[in-house]
Amino acid sequence: MPSSAAVDNPWFRRFNPSDSAPARVVIFPHAGGSASYYLDHANALAPYVDVLAVQYPGRQNRFTEPPIDSVPELAEQAYRELREWADRPLVFFGHSMGAAVAFEVTRRFARDGLAGPERLFVSAGRAPSLPRDSRIHQLSDDGMLKEIVGLGGTDEQILTIPALRELILPALRADYTAIETYCAPLDAVVTQPIVGLVGEIDGNATVEQVAQWERHTTGGFDLRVLPGGHFYVADQVDAVVRLITAQLDGRNRP
Repeated sequence: MPSSAAVDNPWFRRFNPSDSAPARVVIFPHAGGSASYYLDHANALAPYVDVLAVQYPGRQNRFTEPPIDSVPELAEQAYRELREWADRPLVFFGHSMGAAVAFEVTRRFARDGLAGPERLFVSAGRAPSLPRDSRIHQLSDDGMLKEIVGLGGTDEQILTIPALRELILPALRADYTAIETYCAPLDAVVTQPIVGLVGEIDGNATVEQVAQWERHTTGGFDLRVLPGGHFYVADQVDAVVRLITAQLDGRNRP
């Protein structure tokens, strides 16, 4: 069983350990994102649930590690590390690329005959079987950065600070390669209930595209539309936390 001490596994940041919590929420970040982007969500969820924020290779404390440019490989490695944290019920929350990674991790639990998460929250991510016509990962460094900054959620300073650009470019390109080349078969399904969350003016993952996650579960689907765009999640922390806690079976936040 995992220790209550600070996590020494580089795959996870456990900002507010809650050893007495009845469930654990695992947050899978967006392309180019890091665990710390979801610090406010982790703080708001604690101590009602224990929160693990996934830290992909190639960023922050893992910037010396080569990033992974494949959603299935990213999911496989995260799954291997996550199994030891299944000592209590799990709930997955994935934003944008993280929705696809969370879905694939869930499939790997099922593949190996393990229970996996009780519920899957997919935020601002197109249904996994929908092809992606964007090719941001094939642009020049300048072109890729401008496109990503335009989506929101990324500081414009990366366009003007050379050292910062060089630090984050490998992970950004790997992440966008991963999500833009990913497509699951239409018959890829999980048994867990899926809750789809989407910003009402998100042009990158529209309400209609997120709604098609219903095809990928036999456990029921619920769609929630929130104010904002692709990174509504940064402005709607309280709303997101309420949705997560309200749908934890028998473990509602007071």
